[in-house]
Amino acid sequence: MSAKLLKSGMIVSVMTLMSRVLGLVRDVVTANVLGAGALADVFLLVNRIPNFLRRLFAEGAFSQAFVPVLAEVKAKHGDDAVRELIAKAAGTLGMIVTVVTVIAMVCSPLIIAVFANGWFADYLVVNGWFTAHLTDGGNAAKFEQASVLLKITFPYLWFITFVALSGAVLNTYNKFAVAAFSPVFLNIAMIGAAVYLSPHTASPATALAWGVFLGGLLQLLFQLPFLARAGLLVLPRWGWRDEHVSRIRTLMIPALFGVSVSQINLLLDTVIASYLQDGSVSWLYYSDRLLEFPLGLFGIAIATVILPNLARLHATDNQQDFRVTLDWGISLICLLGLPSMVGLILLAEPILLTVFAHGEFSIDDATKASWSLVAYGVGLLPLMLIKVLAPAFYARQDIKTPVRIGIIAMVANMGFNLLFAPFISYVGLALATSMSGALNAWLLYQGLKNGGIYQLSRHTLLTVGRALLAALLMGGVIWYLLPETSALQQAVFATRAESVGLVILAAVPVYFIALFLFGVRLTDLRRQSVAESPIK
Repeated sequence: MSAKLLKSGMIVSVMTLMSRVLGLVRDVVTANVLGAGALADVFLLVNRIPNFLRRLFAEGAFSQAFVPVLAEVKAKHGDDAVRELIAKAAGTLGMIVTVVTVIAMVCSPLIIAVFANGWFADYLVVNGWFTAHLTDGGNAAKFEQASVLLKITFPYLWFITFVALSGAVLNTYNKFAVAAFSPVFLNIAMIGAAVYLSPHTASPATALAWGVFLGGLLQLLFQLPFLARAGLLVLPRWGWRDEHVSRIRTLMIPALFGVSVSQINLLLDTVIASYLQDGSVSWLYYSDRLLEFPLGLFGIAIATVILPNLARLHATDNQQDFRVTLDWGISLICLLGLPSMVGLILLAEPILLTVFAHGEFSIDDATKASWSLVAYGVGLLPLMLIKVLAPAFYARQDIKTPVRIGIIAMVANMGFNLLFAPFISYVGLALATSMSGALNAWLLYQGLKNGGIYQLSRHTLLTVGRALLAALLMGGVIWYLLPETSALQQAVFATRAESVGLVILAAVPVYFIALFLFGVRLTDLRRQSVAESPIK
C-alpha cells in the first residue's frame, strides 16, 4: 500500500512541480508589471477573494465532504451509482454556485467593503459620507477599481468549482495527474494576459483579471475529456433531497468553517493589511506564494492521494491499514517539510531578491516581503501536517471535531493578529498565521490520539528526530555558503541566481546524506510494517 501511495504521491508532486514553477513565473511577471504598490494591492485582493472561496468552498469543504461519500458509494454500489451521484452533486452544487456568482458580481462593492474595510472607509470620506481623518486618499480609488475588477475575477469560482468536482472524481479513480496538472492552464492564461493583453487595457491589473477568468475556463475544458474517457461525464441534475447529496451537504456545511482555517486566517490578514501602509497586501501575498511552493508540492500532493485511500479503508473497516497509511503520510511530510522550513527561513531574502526584484518590484519590496516570509516559514511544517491530519477525520465523515478545532485556531489567529500587528505590522500577521497553524495541527493530532484513531509510532518519531538533525545540519551549510545580503542586493539577476542556486544544490545532498548517516532509509517508506506499534 505504501509503495502504491508513494508512486501516486510522486506523480502528483511532479505535476504540481510543473504547475508551481509556472506559477512562480506568473508571479514574477505579475510583480514585474504591477510592482508592490497600490495597483498590485488592488489586483491581489480581487484575485485572493475568489481563490479564498475556491479553497474554502470548492477544493476545501466540498472535496473533503464529497470524496468520502463518493469512495463509499463506489466501494458498495458500483460505477452506475457513482455516475448518478456525480450528476446530482454537479447539478445541485452548480445551481448554488451560479446564484452565488451572480450575486457577487452585482454586489462586488459590498464584498470589497468587507474584505478591504480600510479602503471602503476612505472611499466614504472622499465621497462625503463621513467627515473623518483620511489616512490615504488613494484608498478610495483602490476601492473603486477593486469593485470593478472583482466582477471579472469572481466567475473563476464558478469554473473552479466544477474543476474541483471533476478532480475529486478522477482522484477517487486513482487518476491523480489530471487534477494536479490543471492549474498549469491558469498560469499560462495569466502570463499570456500580462504579456500580450496588458498593453491594450487601461491597466495591467485589468489584463490580469481577464487572465484569471480565462484560466478558470481552460482548466474546466481540459478536464472534461478525461471524465468522458472514464465514462464519468454525465449531465448535471438537481438532487437536493438525494440521500448521498444530503450526506455531502450535511458534511459540507460545517466543513466550510473548519476545513480551510489557514485560508480564513490569510484573508483576515488581508483585511487588517488594508489598514496598513501601501504594499502590505503585496508583501504578504508574495511571501505567501513562496510558502505555497513547498506546501503545494509536498503537503497538498500527499493529502491529495491520502484522502481517497483513507476513505476507502474506513469504508471497508480496515482500521489497521488506516493507521499505517496515516503514519506513512506524516513521516513523509516531516521528511520533506523540515528541510523545506529551514531552507525557506534562511533563504527568504535571497530567493525574493532573485525571483521578484525586477521591474516595478524593488529591492526594498523584496526585503520587506522576506520578513513576512520568515514569519510564514516558521509555520510551514504545521501547515503541511494539517493537510494530512484533517483528512483522517474527513475520511471517517467526522466533521465536527476538525470544525471545533478550526474555530479555536481561527479565534487564536485573530488574537495573535491583534497582539502582534500594532508592533510589527504585516510581519505580525504572518507570524499569527504560523502560530495558529501550529495550534491547529497540535489539536488535530490530540483529537486523533484521544479518540484512539491514530498515535505516532516509534519508527515515525525516530524518523522525525533524525530528519530534524539533518535539516539543522543542512541549515548550517546554507548559513556558511550564503553570500552577504548586501552583495546580493547589488548584484545583477544572473549573479543572484547563480549564488542562490549553488547554495541550494549544495544543501539538498547534504540533507539526504545526513539522513542516510543518521539511519533513515527512504525505502522504508515503501515497506512500512503494519505491525508498527504506537509510542506510549
